[in-house]
Amino acid sequence: MHPILNIATKAARRAGQIINRASNDLDIIKVTVKQQSDFVTEVDRAAEAAIIEILQEAYPNYGILAEESGERAGKGKGAQEFQWIIDPLDGTTNFIHGLPQYAVSIALARNGIVEHGVVF
Repeated sequence: MHPILNIATKAARRAGQIINRASNDLDIIKVTVKQQSDFVTEVDRAAEAAIIEILQEAYPNYGILAEESGERAGKGKGAQEFQWIIDPLDGTTNFIHGLPQYAVSIALARNGIVEHGVVF
């Protein structure tokens, strides 16, 4: 497997652990409405933070476009060329209603074209 996919898989699994643990306590999760029928939870934010931490540790110069925290420009070598695209909890509405159809989605774009992706 490509090294980038190894790191993205590690990040997705870590986020999955956070999400799965939280799914046991849905009644205490704080939910915020971003727009009509568009929700965000503290779980989304925690999963995203874990993903970003792992990705930046391995690829500190790459940019990030994340659903909850927005866009961060890369720094140094590869800054303009590579960008991680992250949806930490794809299917938040299902998650907060206790439906098990949700995922962690991570992709890496090079010059605006997605070259690698992981869905967990």
